[in-house]
Amino acid sequence: MKSFMAMSWQARFTINAITFIAAVFAYCGVAPAQTGRPGASAIATAVLGVLPQVPLYWHLDTYRTRAAAQRAMGARGTVVELFGKVWLLTIAEADWRPSGGDRVAKIGPLQLGSGGSFTASYLEGTTFPGFQTDVHQHAGPEALYTVSGEVCLETPQGKMVGRAGGEPLLVAGGQPMQLTSTGTTTRRSIVLVLHGSSQPWKVPASGWSPKGLCTSS
Repeated sequence: MKSFMAMSWQARFTINAITFIAAVFAYCGVAPAQTGRPGASAIATAVLGVLPQVPLYWHLDTYRTRAAAQRAMGARGTVVELFGKVWLLTIAEADWRPSGGDRVAKIGPLQLGSGGSFTASYLEGTTFPGFQTDVHQHAGPEALYTVSGEVCLETPQGKMVGRAGGEPLLVAGGQPMQLTSTGTTTRRSIVLVLHGSSQPWKVPASGWSPKGLCTSS
């Protein structure tokens, strides 16, 4: 095998460039496969345990600093930094409010099965116009709060559209679905899937094919 010095300058340049890029990703704490990839990326997972048998909602609040959000965080709260803001995401009763912060949205009620431990999987959805997911489903309700752009979600019951400043989307668990980024700008959403802790947050769906309601003019 050739020694490093015996290699051509082009080969040495390529090795040095790859080493430099890998070092940058390692320093920044970013995996190369995760950069610039459209779709849903996990941002936090919270094991909530057994939930009370009362109507529960997803509360979204923003804070100026992470420390302030953590001080206000309750037992079923999660703090994330996303889209240039600090978010406190909480699963709680309808009248729950944290101390301080700015209320952004309350989504629900979340339709849950009875018994067992639940996990809140939070995801960042960043997709370009025309992007489309596979047909899939979740083992619990999925809620989407759209920060920018537009997303269309088709299920066997029809379609619903989420826009920045509009109504959030909420889909019951066990529903096959397909999401399409519509509109003319990048869609950015915060996504919650509340599912049984023994189950994955997403599974393939079979036995249903979309009618193209989100792509038809």
